[in-house]
Amino acid sequence: MTEPSHAVFLSYASEDAPAAQRIDEALRAAGIEVWFDKSELRGGDVWDQKIRHQIHDCALFIPIVSQHTQERLEGYFRHEWKLAIERTHHMAEQKAFLIPVVVDSTRDEEAFVPDAFREVQWTRLPAGETPPEFVARIQKLLSGESGHLPTMTQKPAAVTSRRSSRLIAAVLAVVLAAVAAYLIVEKPWTVKSVAFAPPPHSIAVLPFVNMSGDKEQEYFSDGLTEELLNSLARINELQVAASTSSFSFKGKDTDLGTIARKLNVAALLEGSVRRSPHTVRVTAQLINSATGFHLWSESYDRAPGDVLMLQTEIANAVASALKVTLLSEVAPRLELGETRNPAAFDAYLRAYKASVNYSSAADVQATIAMYTKAIELDPHYALAFAKRSIVLARYAGEFAAGDAIRENFDKAEADARQAMTLAPGLAEGHLALAIVLEDQLEFATASKEHEKAVALAPGNAQVIGNYGLFAVLMGRATAGVAALRRAVVLDPLNPGSHDRLGQALLFARQYDDAVSSYRDLLSLDPDSARAHTLIGLAYYVRGNLQDARSSCERKPGYWQSPVCLSLVYNRLGRRAEAEAQLTKLKDAEGDGAAYQYAQIYAQRGNNAQALEWLQTALRLRDGGMEYLRVDPLLDPIRNEPRFQALERELRFPQ
Repeated sequence: MTEPSHAVFLSYASEDAPAAQRIDEALRAAGIEVWFDKSELRGGDVWDQKIRHQIHDCALFIPIVSQHTQERLEGYFRHEWKLAIERTHHMAEQKAFLIPVVVDSTRDEEAFVPDAFREVQWTRLPAGETPPEFVARIQKLLSGESGHLPTMTQKPAAVTSRRSSRLIAAVLAVVLAAVAAYLIVEKPWTVKSVAFAPPPHSIAVLPFVNMSGDKEQEYFSDGLTEELLNSLARINELQVAASTSSFSFKGKDTDLGTIARKLNVAALLEGSVRRSPHTVRVTAQLINSATGFHLWSESYDRAPGDVLMLQTEIANAVASALKVTLLSEVAPRLELGETRNPAAFDAYLRAYKASVNYSSAADVQATIAMYTKAIELDPHYALAFAKRSIVLARYAGEFAAGDAIRENFDKAEADARQAMTLAPGLAEGHLALAIVLEDQLEFATASKEHEKAVALAPGNAQVIGNYGLFAVLMGRATAGVAALRRAVVLDPLNPGSHDRLGQALLFARQYDDAVSSYRDLLSLDPDSARAHTLIGLAYYVRGNLQDARSSCERKPGYWQSPVCLSLVYNRLGRRAEAEAQLTKLKDAEGDGAAYQYAQIYAQRGNNAQALEWLQTALRLRDGGMEYLRVDPLLDPIRNEPRFQALERELRFPQ
């Protein structure tokens, strides 16, 4: 048995116990002592002290990184990670101690891990399968052979003696031998395939095919798919890809294996809907992404009035096939906020289909009318109230004018509160109210509603995304960015997910990461004017003015482009062009861009003008005021008493 000082500590989330067990067994088989806590019930002062002592005394610390650690933003394993990093503060930089291991397809750059983990080499052991090479590496590190990396210091040139020449030759021989061994074992010239290892209980619901022979019936098949997806997302034990990403494959001849890898899911649910005046036939099949084999399939024939319960029936069958045991309280949650009125359900599905594609005031009004019809048919349809609230708030914020703005916001708030009255546990109701309160600059109350929504629906990408960006704007950057990265995992092919993450990173002052996120958006939507403009703003605040100018000039017709160009041209000394861009913005937006004028004047050093425009923005309830607490463009006036008074008046949550 090795000395205690030569022991290896394995740190893992409880869901990764099988993978940790495999690593433990492989190391123990080689005679390596492993500290690997296998108890199911962790906790208590005695147990905590034991863990602290082990981390203090171990020779190597192996944190296991996975999708499970991604999903758990809190956990004792994170405390273990912190203790290990604190220990490294007392070590030389050359001493090997942290050996991060990834046991699935979690990407290094997206992992929610301490920065110290990124400073060392990572190892991928899919599902914990541990090859002899890894064991040999651990043995070498424990023996001290490669635990201390030589440092090179530059010294003045000197005459080299014959004895020192022999010493140099010997050192070179050792170095060359080490390089040769690396080339033989690692084969860096070869492309190493990464095993596809998605989270075990992850699933994507692909758009069910409309087999009715009538293209006008597509709203029904799409809507039924969306409702089924939402039911599955309410099962906390499942990770469900969001609909925007799943629906991105609609009408495309993409093989299931490619879809699974793009969405990083272990299972795919596909099917078809055939609707006739008297019968609805739904066929569904669940497919294992790795093998292509069917896990489950079923056909359902229902009368139109009975189709409402079908989504719950299919969701239960899918959960059972994925070996997820549903607790008794889950079943009622699957139907929360729904209707049992077939006509109301049909109107709701039509409204949902319209809400996906609207782009004008008339489109939004038509969508509101469809939700209104669903509510008239079933006055207790909580989900319809919540959805109508969100659409009303959008209409108020983007299309309404004059008194209609206040009128539509009031209607939106009333709908959100009615949804919460009818179904207090419906996350969409709390989200709808949070959106209205945000628009009205009621940040403290909005914060509570966002937190309730994300607690009720931790697997809903829309809820998580809205919560995450709001949290960053309120000054909670760590929690907000983590939530938004989770939203991207759930909805990787949705440009909106990357847009929200990019915004959050920009206002969290993580400018390089913000640019990277918007590059991801451009890979999905190369023509995105918003992405080019916000990349330009990130370059501007980072001081990279030429790249900022180039990016901001890409889409001059976008409404925020003059903001970016006015800032950049002014900093470059091109004052006339900067003023022309500001005039262009004022002509187009009037007082509607009061907040943006404040940004421009603050960056020019005209504090009085900047503060006047912020006062105007507050009077107009300008949505830009939500950014005031964290906006880097307002830093020049942040210490002004008038600015601080405005900040107090907005009552940001503490």
